[in-house]
Amino acid sequence: MKYFWGMELSVNIPALLFPAISLIMLAYTNRFLALSSRVRVLHDKYQNQEQRHIVFGQIKNIKYRIKLIQNMQTFGVASLLLSIVSMFFIYISYQLVAQFIFGISLITFCVSIFLSLIEIRLSTRAIELELSDMEGLEDPTVMEYLRKKFERD
Repeated sequence: MKYFWGMELSVNIPALLFPAISLIMLAYTNRFLALSSRVRVLHDKYQNQEQRHIVFGQIKNIKYRIKLIQNMQTFGVASLLLSIVSMFFIYISYQLVAQFIFGISLITFCVSIFLSLIEIRLSTRAIELELSDMEGLEDPTVMEYLRKKFERD
């Protein structure tokens, strides 16, 4: 019997996503915990009127990043659940449904990783904002940085 994508999906293929999804969810949780701790510190700074404009920008950035992490986790969990559902349909011999659901699982995993990329970019901006009040910190391009690094050695 010819299947939709031209191949039969075995239980092993969706099962391959389990360790990847588990590791990425652990990384997401660690990022969330780090942000939670940072929010507490920034909240105290904001209440004490210390550098309020910088702290406000950081808090705004963190609120958005927390929402991104929540969505990253949601899509990661959805990917894991869809992989399990796909394995169930393989088990009861509904290959076409299993392939379709596994495809959706891969897409949700990709969305989760894409959101992670956006969050990483925002975390870099947050660090730049933290350092913005320090004089003498220029933002060189990667090539300039490497050139200066090798000139010193």
